[in-house]
Amino acid sequence: MEMNEQAGAAYTRADAAMNAQWKRTYAQMKRREVAGDGFAYAAALLNSQRAWLAYRDAQCRIAAAEFQGGSLQPMAQRQCLAGLTAERTRQLKGLMWQQ
Repeated sequence: MEMNEQAGAAYTRADAAMNAQWKRTYAQMKRREVAGDGFAYAAALLNSQRAWLAYRDAQCRIAAAEFQGGSLQPMAQRQCLAGLTAERTRQLKGLMWQQ
């Protein structure tokens, strides 16, 4: 059970970091829209994030399916969620272009 809890805690931390970065990146995209070159930056980012969340969840379900019904399944899924979520945080940081 402890390994499952550790994996869950790692995912919780990764998710909190991603959500914080999301807010910063989204705010910058909104500012870019106000500056006005006609591109809907915030809407594009929101669509991207929604699609990415669906991808992440589906990818981690399939990655953990090998352990379906076993005690390792929750840990495998949470480790996958933590890893992909940390990667998304890096991607969101990469979208913080210079203005």
